[in-house]
Formats: sequence, C-alpha cells, structure tokens
Amino acid sequence: MIVSTKGRYALRVMIDLAENQSEKYIPLKAIAARQGISEKYLENILKSLVQHGLLQGLRGKGGGYRLTRPAAQYRISDILLLTEGSLAPVACLEPGAAGCARLAECRTYELWRGLDEVIRDYLDKITLADLARPAQTGDHYVI
Repeated sequence: MIVSTKGRYALRVMIDLAENQSEKYIPLKAIAARQGISEKYLENILKSLVQHGLLQGLRGKGGGYRLTRPAAQYRISDILLLTEGSLAPVACLEPGAAGCARLAECRTYELWRGLDEVIRDYLDKITLADLARPAQTGDHYVI
C-alpha cells in the first residue's frame, strides 16, 4: 500500500483544521499557505471531504472550511479510505475485486490478508485528535 499525494494532503488538511478549529470557517487560502499546497489542488481534496460529510464548506465573505465533528471522532482509516479508495496491500483484497483463480493454491493469501488486518486495525485506532497539536496560547518566554 502506497498512500498517494491526495491521501497525504487530505490528512494534512484535516490535521490543520483540527489544530486551528474555531467557530469561524478557515479560508482555503490560509490552509494552502500553512500547508504549502497549491490552492487549485487543495480545492479538489476539500470538495471531496465536504461531499462525504467530513467538512463543512461556506462560500463567500467569511467562508472557508471547518470540521463537522470533534477531531476525536475522525478515524485516520476513514480519511484514507475516502481518498485512497482502498488500503489493501494487494489487488485481490480490494473491495469488489474479482475472485482470484489461484486462491486455492495461493501460498501468500493469508500473509496479505493478515497484513491488511494489521493496517486496518492500526489506522482504526488513531484519530485526528491524536495527530493534532492544539495551538499554544500565551508567551513561552524562558530565560
């Protein structure tokens, strides 16, 4: 499994929104600048996240994006499944894959199935809140 740029950027955007969440919407321009991602490319990712209910979007003055629920309620596996379509390590384990003609004599099927379970179990346990660092307030002046 190789996570695409789209998947990596989606995670970065979601973490950014979790770290900077407030009652206000966060403009696309601000997210793009903080993350060093092209606004045009980011638009496509954000559109998908809004369509699938992970974000709320608002157009116009004061518009932008924000999370639809607390960061602790977003599993990393859900974000990656949305952007990647599959987390399977091999094609025969992808959702809707055609039956493999070699399955009966496949020596590696159980290995790949086990790896698939480990990946899913691991990513299911990590939330957006686990990855986000809330903004620090106050002066941290040290002498």
